[in-house]
Amino acid sequence: MARIFNFAAGPSTLPVETLQEAAAKMVDFENTGMSLIEMSHRGKVYEAVHNETIALIREILQVPENYHILFLQGGATLQFGMIPMAFLQQGMTADYILTGAWAKKACDDAKIIGTVNIPWDGKAEKYTRMPAQSELKLTPGAAYVHLCSNETIGGIQWQNFPDTGDVPLICDMSSDIMSRPLPWDKIDMVYAGAQKNLAPAGMALVIIKDSLAQKARKDLPAYLRYDQHIENNSLYNTPPSFIVWMTGLTMKWIKSIGGLAEIERRRSEKAGLLYNTIDQSGGYYKNPVDTASRSPMNIVWRLPSEELEEKFIKEAKKEGFDGLKGHRSVGGCRASVYNAMPVEGIRKLVDFMKNFKANNG
Repeated sequence: MARIFNFAAGPSTLPVETLQEAAAKMVDFENTGMSLIEMSHRGKVYEAVHNETIALIREILQVPENYHILFLQGGATLQFGMIPMAFLQQGMTADYILTGAWAKKACDDAKIIGTVNIPWDGKAEKYTRMPAQSELKLTPGAAYVHLCSNETIGGIQWQNFPDTGDVPLICDMSSDIMSRPLPWDKIDMVYAGAQKNLAPAGMALVIIKDSLAQKARKDLPAYLRYDQHIENNSLYNTPPSFIVWMTGLTMKWIKSIGGLAEIERRRSEKAGLLYNTIDQSGGYYKNPVDTASRSPMNIVWRLPSEELEEKFIKEAKKEGFDGLKGHRSVGGCRASVYNAMPVEGIRKLVDFMKNFKANNG
C-alpha cells in the first residue's frame, strides 16, 4: 500500500487504522449480512453505534452532563446561519470576533439575520494574530460571542479562550476539535465540521450547554431547531450514519493511543519540528504569524519568491507530499497537521524542506 502524506486542509488525512476497520466491515457489518450504511437508523445495530460515539466524545473531551452532543448535517457552514436564527432575536446584538476568513463567513451570515457587533477585527494586520482580552470591545448583555478557535487559512489559533462573563461563548472549532482539552467553564457551545479531525465531510459535531439550548427559538423550520435534535438524540431525520460511524472509530483510535494527552504530545512534537525548521532557515522560509498565535494545526510559510513556491509544491508532490499549496486567497505554502498526520510525515517533510533550501537557496 503506497500511502502519501496528505497535508490538505480538509477533507484531510484520517487514521489508517480507522480506514482499514471501516473497509473491513463496510460490506458486512458485525455479521449482520449488510453494511451499516444500509441499515435503518431506527434499528438497534445502528442505534448502538450512534450512542457509543456520543459516549466516547463525552469521555474523551470530558463534556459535562449538562451539555448535549449532536450530529447535524450541513457541516459547520449550516451552523453559520442556524446559530443566529436560533439565538439572535430581534432587539439583540451578537458579537463576532473577526480573526480570519472563517470567522468573517460566520459573521456575514449572522448579519443577514440580525444586529452584529465586531469587538475586534484583525483585517488591518492581515489576520496574523489573535487579540488580547483587553482589546475586545464586547457588548454588555449580547446574545452571544462567536469566535473561530483556529483559522485554517491564516494559520492562527486562540491559545486561551477569552472571558465573556455572563454572555454565552460559541466557538467554531472545525480545524482543532479533539486536539486539546476544553475549558467548559468558559464555553457554552462548540461546533465543528467533521472533515479535519473526526471523519469524512458531511456532518457537524455540535456540543451545546442546556441553558443555552433552552433559549433557542422554536418558531423555525424543524431541522433548524436545536430542541428537535436534542429531544430526538440527533435522530429526528436520517442521520449521516457513515460519518457518525467513522467518528466513533476515530474516537476509539484516540482512546487507544492514550487520549487527548497523547494527541497533545504528538501535536506539540509535530508543530515544533515544522516551526523550528522554518525559524532556523535564515529567513528562507518565513512564517508571517505572530509567535504567540501560531496554530499547531495549520502551519503556513512563504519562500523568497512565488516561482520558488510553485517549484517547492511541485517537487514536494513528486516526493509524496500532497496538499501543501496555501489557500488561493493568501498564496504561499501550508501544512495542515491534524491528529492523524504521523510524526514520520513531518520528519520527512522537514528533511525535504532542508534539501530544497540547500538546492535552491
